[in-house]
Amino acid sequence: MSQLKTTRTATLEIAYYEHGKSTGWPVVLAHGFPYDIHAYDEVVPLLVAQGARVIVPYLRCFGPTRFLSPHTMRTGQQAAQGADLIALLDSLGIEKAVLAGFDWGGLASCVATALWPDRVTGLVSYAGYDIIDQAAQKEPCEPALESVMWYQHLFQSDRGRKCLSRDRRSLCKLLWKQWSPNWSFSDELFDRTASSFDNPDFVDVVIHTYRFCMGNADGDPELEELERKLAAKPKIVVPSITLDGTQDPLKPGGTEAHASMFKARFERREAPVGHAFPFEAPSVFAQAIIDVHEWASAI
Repeated sequence: MSQLKTTRTATLEIAYYEHGKSTGWPVVLAHGFPYDIHAYDEVVPLLVAQGARVIVPYLRCFGPTRFLSPHTMRTGQQAAQGADLIALLDSLGIEKAVLAGFDWGGLASCVATALWPDRVTGLVSYAGYDIIDQAAQKEPCEPALESVMWYQHLFQSDRGRKCLSRDRRSLCKLLWKQWSPNWSFSDELFDRTASSFDNPDFVDVVIHTYRFCMGNADGDPELEELERKLAAKPKIVVPSITLDGTQDPLKPGGTEAHASMFKARFERREAPVGHAFPFEAPSVFAQAIIDVHEWASAI
């Protein structure tokens, strides 16, 4: 069992686990909401066996990761999440790494890769080109998808903030069940993850994330320039593999239409799983990372 470590960026004290030899090829595994680092428990050993140095951080507002200042805006906007990954690399003295993630972690990995491609050797993203098109968020999805997004609509109101604050475990467990309808996870596994939701900034950051996405909250003024760049839909220019879970109700039809956003070697792969891809298909997730690393090494 690796020992929990911490490192400081300009904004955060990031808690993380490091696995494998320090001389291994670097990869950062970024988790999503409402999950945490345990999503990668079965992915990590597969990567270490292939010579990887694996960094698994708790994202902002999860687990032991903390903001350094009480005055820092508790934003979860995409520019902040992507910048966090680059700041993590800086703090650890890592010049370049493979970035891999799902849900918020997929978003963060895509953002970091699009904005700082010289820092990324390869990308694995669930699901697809996961940078948020804020302008498109103003238009409704089809009713079936809107119903699956009930939690995002709930979070737009004070009622939603109170619900998340008071019943965060039951709400998040419900999302696990709805998003991965054929995954039989144990109460023990959920409880091990759910302790990360007790972070003092969890509610503020989660609420801001979804309000910002829907245009109902302002972002951090210091991140405006990065958000403008993201609004231009920058292409991904490093070797990439995107993943789709065919049983994920949040991604009906998958992300096949995203291929044009990737300008280097690219593949899209599917697995018969739900939203919690690295939990449900760890070997597929790990193999994608290994393959992207090999592609990048051959360039």
